[in-house]
Amino acid sequence: MKEKKTDQGEKNIVAVEEALSRSEQFIERNQNILIGTVAVIVLLIAGYIGYTRFILEPREREASAEMFMAEKFFEQDSLRLALEGDGIHLGFLDIISEFRMTKSANLARYYAGISLLNLGEYEEAIDHLKKFRRRDQLVGAMALGAIGDAYLQLEETDNALRYYKRAADHNPNPLTTPTFLMKAGMVYETKGQNDQAVEMYKRIRDEFPNSSEGRNAERFISRAKTAAN
Repeated sequence: MKEKKTDQGEKNIVAVEEALSRSEQFIERNQNILIGTVAVIVLLIAGYIGYTRFILEPREREASAEMFMAEKFFEQDSLRLALEGDGIHLGFLDIISEFRMTKSANLARYYAGISLLNLGEYEEAIDHLKKFRRRDQLVGAMALGAIGDAYLQLEETDNALRYYKRAADHNPNPLTTPTFLMKAGMVYETKGQNDQAVEMYKRIRDEFPNSSEGRNAERFISRAKTAAN
C-alpha cells in the first residue's frame, strides 16, 4: 500500500517537473514576444496615467471654469447666450466642441439640449440629449424625459411615450418617476389608449402614494376608466 502511494507521489512530482520544464522552454522560445508584450502594457498604463494627469485633468479644470458663465446665463433664462456665449465667455456649444471627452462637455450636452428644447429647436435638442451620458440618477431621468417632451412637440407620440417610460424606469425614485409616468398616462389618453393610461396612473398610486402625482392618481384613474368605458 505504501509502495503504491510512493509510486503515485513520484509520478506527481515527475508530472510537475515536466510541466515546469515545458513552461521554461515556452518562456525561452517566446522570450522576446513576452518582453515586448509586457513593455507595451507598461507603456499603455503609463500613457493613460500621463494623459489623465497632464492633459485630461487640466482640461477638466479649464472646462469647468468656462462653464460658469454659461450656467449663469442658463439660470437667468438667457438661453441663446448660454448656448452661444457672449463673445467673451464660451457657451455650451463651444464647450462641447472645445473640451471633448471632459465631464463638463458632457454636462454641457444636457444644458444645451434643455436650452434648445425651450427655444423650440426640438430636433437639435433631441440630438444633444441623446449624446448626453446619463451618469447621474436624477439628471439622467430628466434628460430622457426632455427627449420625450421634444418628441411630443414634434407630434411623435409613440417616441414620446417610449422616452417617458424610459425616464420613469431610469433608477426609479419618488421625484422623477411619478412625473414621467403621469406624462405617459396623459399621452396615452390623448391617443385614446385609456387602459394603458390607467396602468400608468395605478403604478403612481401604488408605488408613489406620497408624491403630488400619487395624491391625485385616483382622480386620473377614474377619468381614464370612464373614457375607456
